[in-house]
Amino acid sequence: MNKRPRWMSKAVLTVAASILLAAAPMSAFASSAASSPVPAVSDVYTGDAAKAISLQLGSESTPKDKLITSAEVTGLFNKAVKLAGGTQTFKASSASPVTRKDAAVLIAGALKLPAKAESYKDVPDKETYASSVGAVAYYQIMNGSSSAKFNPSGKLTYEQAYALAYRIYDYVKPFELVEATISTIQKAVDQEKLTYEALTQQYLDRIEKYEDQNGAINAIININPNALEIAKALDKERIATGKRSSLHGIPIIVKDNFDTSDMPTTAGCLCLKDSVPPEDADQIALLKKQGAIILAKANLHEFAFGITTVSSLGGQTLNPYALDHYPGGSSGGTGAAIAANFALAGLGTDTGGSIRIPSSFNSLVGIRPTIGLSSRDGIIPLALTQDVGGPMARTVTDAAILLDATVGYDKDDVATAYAVGHIPSSYTNYLDANGLKGARIGVAVELLPETEAEKPVTDIVKAAIKDIEKLGATAVPVQIPNITKLLSYPSLSGYEFKFQLNEYLAELGPNAPYRSLTEIIESGQVLQSQLESMKTRDARTELETQEYKDIVLYRTKQNKDAMLKLMADNDLDAIVYPSSSQPAAVIGKGQNSGANNRLSAFTGFPAISVPAGFTADGLPVGIEFMTRAFDEPTLIKLAYAYEQGTHNRKAPALLP
Repeated sequence: MNKRPRWMSKAVLTVAASILLAAAPMSAFASSAASSPVPAVSDVYTGDAAKAISLQLGSESTPKDKLITSAEVTGLFNKAVKLAGGTQTFKASSASPVTRKDAAVLIAGALKLPAKAESYKDVPDKETYASSVGAVAYYQIMNGSSSAKFNPSGKLTYEQAYALAYRIYDYVKPFELVEATISTIQKAVDQEKLTYEALTQQYLDRIEKYEDQNGAINAIININPNALEIAKALDKERIATGKRSSLHGIPIIVKDNFDTSDMPTTAGCLCLKDSVPPEDADQIALLKKQGAIILAKANLHEFAFGITTVSSLGGQTLNPYALDHYPGGSSGGTGAAIAANFALAGLGTDTGGSIRIPSSFNSLVGIRPTIGLSSRDGIIPLALTQDVGGPMARTVTDAAILLDATVGYDKDDVATAYAVGHIPSSYTNYLDANGLKGARIGVAVELLPETEAEKPVTDIVKAAIKDIEKLGATAVPVQIPNITKLLSYPSLSGYEFKFQLNEYLAELGPNAPYRSLTEIIESGQVLQSQLESMKTRDARTELETQEYKDIVLYRTKQNKDAMLKLMADNDLDAIVYPSSSQPAAVIGKGQNSGANNRLSAFTGFPAISVPAGFTADGLPVGIEFMTRAFDEPTLIKLAYAYEQGTHNRKAPALLP
């Protein structure tokens, strides 16, 4: 069906298109706070072998190429099983070096792996050990020496044995839902330790536990009633034809301003509690096409107006790290849900800082993409000049996977035409643990204030900058030209909201519960604390005013020019600053996040918030990287290197 673009008037499209067209050492700024530790990287052992050593399954002092005997392998593997809580037993053997085929037989027998066919050219099918080789390969415990050869007679080295010990440990240990990643989920399914249906049920059980049984976090508005049936169908599909993508069977939670054709889309408002849109939002449709399960819709600050996440329908969402504190907003329901391990990852929207603030407050990774990288079609608008939808996840890797799935051209959002030619084959190709080496990172010194309220965050971000330097980057203190003026411009939500919401309601068709913002206000079915703000927006009679046009054109041009010149003059890869200038506030008190988040929103440039640590009170803090339009690959590379070098995220201790 050739439908008219939702909530996109000719004037709005014109504005959106015009927007898109348009060195001292850091030690001088070092905080007295201790820098978060950067784990040492072994010069000898890497990969799974290094992981085994970190679990004390082996010693880094042993030469990695030394051959290991059969008896030593047996002891090592038994130690791995015991550490994983298993009962399987590897029986002691000789003091002779062990061959790779013997190791395969030993592992398959002790773990009782079902026989599997193999495809290695140097393993004849008639050999008795062939099915064991197939089994250890199928269950991802032992690989070939190459994709084509297994090298059955090759002698096992300590490095190889340590890697096998870690994989045995990983195979034997029970699946752990908390802090699971897309990769660990898919591996558990591949190893037949888990099904998508069982996974979905575990998440539903966890939501019930922390949303109903133990008092409500109020992160969830609606649960998909068909989630288990969808998961069961995806299990069958995987067996029959394989996975559609890495998101196949993965439960996702989305902010409740993304249209879902099989669940209500409410914006947190009682006025829309029964509003089921006729179509999925473009990003939702893309996720479903990849095989993701939309598990639930998350609470948000009503109509995305604020940063504390309270709504007339969903109530006040709590921060899982401190239940008497705000979770940030407006995507605070998504942030709290993902932090609380209610799903693998989620989607939020960001007009000012609404992805990055809750990501900071919930120790998450949040990406605000370049305007135009992902479609906004089917998202209840706040201000299309600034609106984007983007990933929120517990790791940079999972955020990159979600970004891959949701970007691209959509004829119903003209802004996405600017992304054509700027999207890589996969953002996961930029997950480089050494990505900070040689990078030049600008530090926005004006955004590191020392007031009593802001110093706890500033100290943590300064320590994070020291870590960035330790990981190979050069930190360059910079001052943003005319920053006070640049950040003094207002958000355009006060101008655009009424007109764009009315267009969205019209697109709902005859089943729309209300036809205008005026009718919604008159219904009284709204968050009373923001009623006056809604009335102020409704009082605007037209969008095409000189005041509005001046803000759009001058604000955008000045901010873009300032950032691009600053980065070019200093040869910068990115600029960093706190995602929020203050941590989460106590519920009932004022929440201040500062104006940092406006840099990305007012330029349309991409930004990513990454966990930087915790305050003395245990409140999460995020550091934000921002760079040029459509350069998300650089952001992902830098953020991943920082994440892997620090590992700052911790799950909420209050929600075991």
